[in-house]
Amino acid sequence: MAQSTVRDFADRTGVPLDRLLIQLREAGIPQDDPDAALSDADKSTLLEHIRKTHGRRDDSEDGGPSQITLKRRSHSQLKMPAGGGERRAPRGSRGAGAGRTVNVEVRKKRTYVKRSVVEAEAAEQDAQVLERALQKDVNAAEEARQAEARVRAEAEAKAEAERQEREAAEAAAAAARETEADTGAAEKAAAESSAEAQTPADLEADSQKTESEAARNKEIEDDKERKRLEAEAKREREAEERAARKASRGKGKARKKAEAGGRRSRRGGAAGAASSALQQGFEKPTAPVVRDVQVPETITVGDLAQRMSVKAADLIKEMMKQGVMATINQAIDQETAVLLVEELGHRPHIVREDDLEEAVLSQTTEPEGAAEPRSAVVTIMGHVDHGKTTLLDYIRRAKVASGEAGGITQHIGAYRVPSERGDLTFLDTPGHEAFTAMRARGAQVTDVVILVVAADDGVMPQTEEAIKHARAAGVPLVVAVNKMDREEANPDRVKNELVAREVVPEEFGGDVQFIPCSALNGQGVEALLEAVALQAELLELKAVRDCPASGVVVESSLDRGRGPVATILVQNGVLNQGDTIISGTEFGRVRALLDERGDRVKSAGPSTPVVVLGLSGLPEAGDEVLAVEDERKARELVDRRREKSRDKRLQAQKAARMDELFSQSQDDVIKTVNLVVKGDVQGSVEALTQSLTNLATDEVRIVPVATGVGAINESDVNLAIASEALLIGFNVRADAKARRLAQENDVKPHYYSIIYDAIDQLRNAISGMLEPETREQIIGTAEVREVYRSSQLGQIAGCLVVDGVVRRRNPIRVLRNSVVVFEGDLESLRRFKDDVNEVQSGTECGIGVRHYNDVRVGDQIECYERLTIERTL
Repeated sequence: MAQSTVRDFADRTGVPLDRLLIQLREAGIPQDDPDAALSDADKSTLLEHIRKTHGRRDDSEDGGPSQITLKRRSHSQLKMPAGGGERRAPRGSRGAGAGRTVNVEVRKKRTYVKRSVVEAEAAEQDAQVLERALQKDVNAAEEARQAEARVRAEAEAKAEAERQEREAAEAAAAAARETEADTGAAEKAAAESSAEAQTPADLEADSQKTESEAARNKEIEDDKERKRLEAEAKREREAEERAARKASRGKGKARKKAEAGGRRSRRGGAAGAASSALQQGFEKPTAPVVRDVQVPETITVGDLAQRMSVKAADLIKEMMKQGVMATINQAIDQETAVLLVEELGHRPHIVREDDLEEAVLSQTTEPEGAAEPRSAVVTIMGHVDHGKTTLLDYIRRAKVASGEAGGITQHIGAYRVPSERGDLTFLDTPGHEAFTAMRARGAQVTDVVILVVAADDGVMPQTEEAIKHARAAGVPLVVAVNKMDREEANPDRVKNELVAREVVPEEFGGDVQFIPCSALNGQGVEALLEAVALQAELLELKAVRDCPASGVVVESSLDRGRGPVATILVQNGVLNQGDTIISGTEFGRVRALLDERGDRVKSAGPSTPVVVLGLSGLPEAGDEVLAVEDERKARELVDRRREKSRDKRLQAQKAARMDELFSQSQDDVIKTVNLVVKGDVQGSVEALTQSLTNLATDEVRIVPVATGVGAINESDVNLAIASEALLIGFNVRADAKARRLAQENDVKPHYYSIIYDAIDQLRNAISGMLEPETREQIIGTAEVREVYRSSQLGQIAGCLVVDGVVRRRNPIRVLRNSVVVFEGDLESLRRFKDDVNEVQSGTECGIGVRHYNDVRVGDQIECYERLTIERTL
């Protein structure tokens, strides 16, 4: 082992240099120079000194022993059962193949040292560091000596083996020579007996020849044996090197397991287990895998392929074989999907889309519990400008009609009014013809309908429509004959007109109450409320309170700062703040509840209108609202509804594209008006879009590109620019960025606050796009009396104008026996050889017809003109 200096040894062991010098002096090694050499003998002396100092100290102050060593020994027996994995018993031992008993001896040794705690810790730390370093050097030297001895032993063993092999080869060669000598002697004797004796020189030559051949054969045999031994030694060395490299790459735990496994395999114990562990565990399936495939009502080709674990291309090929052409993103129906699954060898399981919905809504569709009386929901319906909102204003003691644009209601208003007979919930519906859907929704959620008819106007179209909605919903009517304060009021006329519509008053033997009233001075309003309360008592209205809340969306809008806002009429249960609700394709947690005055409330019971904040989006007006307990299922149900709605929309777009494909030949004739409509509430946008779409004709097609609730933003302007659409805002305005973008691109937003203004303006725009109509108007008729021939003009018809006037530049028709035989133009029109522009009735003239020489006496020449007339809707 190479020598090192004291400083190097201190750096390697991590012991301070001063402490190491002190320990060297204590060990009897006079070293004061840090750069002095430190031999292996010095290191061994230092190690023995540290071990001795660490083991025992000088006698302590009390003269007692410095350390006490306790030894403990315990014996036990371990019985090992016989088994297939048991090691084979040594040859000659008793009980081979049966259980064996192993004696186990456990020895324990503890040493207790009496020393100072601080000194002991310092000495312990230094001693351990020095001992580890010295022991490392000693171990390295010992390993080097062992390696050298092992190499020497291997060389000696190899030399001994070669020597033994060489001796064996020599012995074999000597035996061969003896055999050859015996054979030669016999042959020699035979030769001597059969022939003459050879000379001594010949005998000597033969013996030399025999010896040289034997030596040469021995060299050949020795060379072959040496090559064989060298090859075997080389193979053994290569095998040992490979095993050493493999063991060095493995970790300690794996190496121990390999060694243990190797030892056991040599004894015949675990070789089978080790070989079986190295075998591959996967086996190729011999039969096709049959899967259970869930098939919904509609599914895309890609999703179906994924559920069957096949490639989409293979599924499309199979569909082509079945005669179905589809792409990977195309939706197919349930029946087609089931056939494909069965064709590919899987088991289809039909999934009904309503299963999840029924599971979630089962507790809400049929509320269970004690029914309690509730207040009536009253809807006010009638023709536009018949005083519905004014009547409700008087009942509520508020001014709502004055705040409506144009004095007409354009969205449903829900109010709760206290009365002597209990609270009443009123729904005010629009009377304009564009709001048919709103009136239908109002009739479906109501208990009693107040039909307002103006005493001076009588029954109007929207009055008849309101009667139909009430009958379709099975709701009783109470007729309020309004505007009785006017001089031209005629309630009898109103009764007769309603009787003609099968609305018979009680005084005529019917079941409908007629209440004359005036919304301005309050005449008959109390009687009207009494009639409504009486009708509600007859209906015995009840609702369940102890159940999850359910209701219907009356109206929805997008409020800046509050997000989606929905007006909900609660029908059953109690809606509380914090409940999770779903409505159509939207859901959310109720963040706030507001009453009709805008005040916050914490809950709303049956027959109570309330404004809800917290939905994820704008629900459609008329959608059912349900409160659910499991938010996860609610989210899953809403996602399923959205997916179903998206599939239906995609299928509708596909059908529309097919229609466009078949009508491409007519695209040059049909013109398209694109619309981008934004409004304040969902119902108004729906009504306006429907009314504008109804203006379409065979020549002009109206396409609502986008509709929405809220202010006009940049996205709406960009969409209008890209699609060349009209940008319409109903009770909304464009923000600053949208206005700037619209000005830069010459897009003019059209703002409306009254629905019929928007309808009239779009009607005029569509009228301007219609092709003008061309009409023919007969202005005169001339009868042919004589036919002449001119050398310059050819045939000339002498005529008498019998009706109207004949003009030169107008087209004509030649009629023979009232049948048109020619259509053309006048070539000449003369009177007494003078060219004239027109000839009046009762005057004779000469007419030359261009490109026609078959005019006969008795024919009629009809002169007409073409008029272009602008068309209107």
